Amino acid sequence: MFEEAQYFAPVAKRDDGSVTVELASSHPGFADAVYRERRNAIAALALNHRPGEPIPHAEYTDEEHQVWALVSRELAVKHQVYAIREFLDAAERLGLPKDRIPQLQEVSDLLEPLTGFRYLPAAGLVPLREFYGVLADGFFHSTQYIRHHSVPFYTPEPDIIHEVIGHANTLASSRFAELYRVAGRAARRVETEDALQFISKVFWFTLEFGVMREAGELKAYGAGILSSYGEIEEFRGMDIRPLDIKAMGTTEYDITKYQDVLFEASSFDQLEDVVGSFWASCDDESIARIVAGG
Repeated sequence: MFEEAQYFAPVAKRDDGSVTVELASSHPGFADAVYRERRNAIAALALNHRPGEPIPHAEYTDEEHQVWALVSRELAVKHQVYAIREFLDAAERLGLPKDRIPQLQEVSDLLEPLTGFRYLPAAGLVPLREFYGVLADGFFHSTQYIRHHSVPFYTPEPDIIHEVIGHANTLASSRFAELYRVAGRAARRVETEDALQFISKVFWFTLEFGVMREAGELKAYGAGILSSYGEIEEFRGMDIRPLDIKAMGTTEYDITKYQDVLFEASSFDQLEDVVGSFWASCDDESIARIVAGG
């Protein structure tokens, strides 16, 4: 229900060093002064972080830990029904805490021995080329805040539940981690914004909202579905189309609602063969030919 790498709450750093996250009036935490102050403080941690330093420690309240515990528990039940085996096995290897929000540094320390991926803190908007590009080096940008406690099963923006339960569990799989890396190399290789947007759309319809046939059943592997309490129950009823690079790279989508068009891989091998091979070899010219139908 949101565009990965694009956050809806602009972050402003003032001349005096203070940081303000501009929440929309429709945001569940807009009228909560305490929550807004915490969002500002957590954004400041990321803005002040320097490459190579440990990720700053974010202090979470008992209420926020309870949100994590509730959503983590409920999603784990749904994953057993709807997630592909590769994701379930990777999540078991990673072993995220279930009763509290993990620190991003802690997630990195768990993840790096498995696939080499590490996290980088994000305060707000991460430019598309930077967000995807660092995937090539085994880095993933992540927010540190958690959704407002009044609506634990909803977030209008990617929070730590999406970034960690959705993506970290996926990145604990060596096969998925390699797909993230080749997507990052593709983003660095292309020069035009049109080509970069094409690559990001393929990422959206696969690693964010991808589905796959497994043992005759339609399962989810996209982090956006697997971190959404509501969407994970609905994806099987959507318009399911065959995996197709041109279609994925040119299909428009509405980021404010459940995705009503999804693309199905017949197997993990097909995902790697079709999408992985595209990312591994694409450039501006080849993408332009795909769009033109050549």
